[in-house]
Amino acid sequence: MQRLNTHLKRFIEYLQVEKNASDYTITFYQSDLQLFFQFLVKEEVKDIADVDPMVVRLFLTELYKRKLSRKSVSRTLSCLRTFYKFLEKDHVIERNPFIHIPLPKQDKRIPSFFYLKELSELFEVSDLTTPLGQRNQALLEVFYATGIRVSECQGLKLDNIDFSIGILNVIGKGRKERYIPFGQYAQDALSTYIKDGRSKLLNKASFSSNHVFLNARGNPITTRGIHYTLQQMVKKTSLTVNMHPHKLRHTFATHLLNEGADLRAVQELLGHENLSSTQIYTHVTKDRLRNVYLNSHPRAKLDGYNEGK
Repeated sequence: MQRLNTHLKRFIEYLQVEKNASDYTITFYQSDLQLFFQFLVKEEVKDIADVDPMVVRLFLTELYKRKLSRKSVSRTLSCLRTFYKFLEKDHVIERNPFIHIPLPKQDKRIPSFFYLKELSELFEVSDLTTPLGQRNQALLEVFYATGIRVSECQGLKLDNIDFSIGILNVIGKGRKERYIPFGQYAQDALSTYIKDGRSKLLNKASFSSNHVFLNARGNPITTRGIHYTLQQMVKKTSLTVNMHPHKLRHTFATHLLNEGADLRAVQELLGHENLSSTQIYTHVTKDRLRNVYLNSHPRAKLDGYNEGK
């Protein structure tokens, strides 16, 4: 096991230095590899180079016995494929036993999103006379205006915001930098919060912080704190939906595409490396589908047909 942990340590260093992987990615890789190493010990596989397709299939059976989702199995296999590719490159092994193992087919689910009517309720619940109410409104407006990830929002600093041109400078996955525009509603909410509510929250803190979003004690809010805040906001409405930051990201992308935004532009705004990641948002709402039909089909509306005669 000690030798396995040595390989793991070197692999993590490789991810951090050469691949510039995020802490989030590294955490999952460590978890998946530790699970695999425990399996090898149980099966008495002495050396990492002794893993062959048969051992891989046994490991797959183990994963399915745990009733893991296809997505989790696919992620674990991708992790191990990358790990063994690293070992192959480093001449620890001769062949990658995971290279020809197919990833499980994923269920194509349409991402859940908010309709405008649902969002309008959310935008009305915050008490804008209080520091936390101003913060909550700014959080909601920023998520919907930019589609950023919760980790990106949590890490947002004051100098990442350019109010003069309405741009956020975001550090995303793999520490990649991108610029995202935001509109007037988000600008007004952020400006009010930073000038008033944030200053009052910061007075409660034992140390100064450059983070935009603070908790009730004046310290930088955590990703868990953001989740909790959004869930509490939903409870103040008549909505009976699950609320999480990624749902607002789904909503941002869906609304842009439904209004005719270019897929490549949305890909860049979301910070997706591959276009296929953005294509899951190309579903359309029933309302949008109906409007396109009514405005495009020659015989959809009687008046339109008569005008064309």
